[in-house]
Amino acid sequence: MIRPSLVRSSVLRMVRPQVIQQRRTFSTPNSILRGDLVQDLYLREIRAYKPPPLKPSDSDGHVQKFSAPKAPQSPDEGDIAQDLKAYENQQVELEGQAASGESGAAEESWFEEEEDDEEHAAAPH
Repeated sequence: MIRPSLVRSSVLRMVRPQVIQQRRTFSTPNSILRGDLVQDLYLREIRAYKPPPLKPSDSDGHVQKFSAPKAPQSPDEGDIAQDLKAYENQQVELEGQAASGESGAAEESWFEEEEDDEEHAAAPH
């Protein structure tokens, strides 16, 4: 036999609207809690990366072998003496002076001459 109090309580539960218990909670967006999915994947892959070990023969095709340059040849001592004498016997050329036997070319004036002020005053504006 079913007890009447049990039947009445179950009927009241179905008829009575459900009371939702509300609590004040701090809500944060899921993206902040979860973090950035792409960034997490990227950082995980970076941390898991192990570079291949370097071998001594890895640089063979990329670097040239060093070879010492040839030693320079010393100049001939006889030629140096002749060149020095020719230099000492050379005539000194000064700028602005004509060389011996040449006629001095007239120097051009690179400065522009100003027009007279009187001509400007006489011209109507």
